[in-house]
Amino acid sequence: MFSNLYVEEKMDDKYALKFKVNKVLFSGKSLFQTVDVVETELLGKMLLNDGLIMVSERDEFVYHDMITHVPMFTHPNPKKVLVIGGGDGGTAREVLRHQSVERCVMVEIDEMVVNACKEHIPQTSSALSDPRLELIIGDGIKFVKETSEKFDVILVDSTDPIGPAEPLFNVSFYRDIEKCLSDDGIVISQGESPFYLKEMQQKLLGIKKEVFPITSIYNFSNLTYPGGLWSFTVGSKKYHPVRDFNPERVEKSDLNFEYYNKDIHTGAFAIPNFMRQNLGDFIQG
Repeated sequence: MFSNLYVEEKMDDKYALKFKVNKVLFSGKSLFQTVDVVETELLGKMLLNDGLIMVSERDEFVYHDMITHVPMFTHPNPKKVLVIGGGDGGTAREVLRHQSVERCVMVEIDEMVVNACKEHIPQTSSALSDPRLELIIGDGIKFVKETSEKFDVILVDSTDPIGPAEPLFNVSFYRDIEKCLSDDGIVISQGESPFYLKEMQQKLLGIKKEVFPITSIYNFSNLTYPGGLWSFTVGSKKYHPVRDFNPERVEKSDLNFEYYNKDIHTGAFAIPNFMRQNLGDFIQG
């Protein structure tokens, strides 16, 4: 029945990723977007929002390791963490592996994403029942604007700047983020493709330079995002992700990772020359 079924993600009708599908597990339309979970031939179960690949079982550990452990091992004692988005649960899962974490708040706008992943992708959603986690189905923009709570680390685990995620890519949002951070807090954001979306990388880094004294960008690679090479951006009030990183903390944590390690932490900040040329002064400081 599914012998000729493929899921395809297009990039401006010029580039596409295509994966063979064995089974459609879930398909729905929420108030915000279409949500699909499929079982693929090579990458296991895969979540798509509005036809864009969010996670696959085969490589989700790369994204979730890198958005989470870089800031968690940069900050010396992260106790309170806020995750904005991340409805598949993988980022919260990695946050809650850190013994220092006393409270993790996850604000996801689309309950359909959360429920679909709870039912079909337990690999990422397994920690959503952790007692240290407060899951809020709501608008992350509204949350950071209105909350009086302070967080040591904030992770903006968003989709691309279209649909419900578009307002997450402007300076007013990051000014609200800055107010929600503790005096030594760090924010990490999904940072787009250096090959295909350099203008958005420039925009994100420019916004963060307006708001934070320390900004940076780092890279990772995976199987499902256009171009393979992808980035995260950093905004920090106090700690530099390389100069203030203590690799001994990683070794002493007794945590095992599929992708992240102390060498990957620093190596991810070694920016290729084409990115240096594209981003210029945005990556300084």
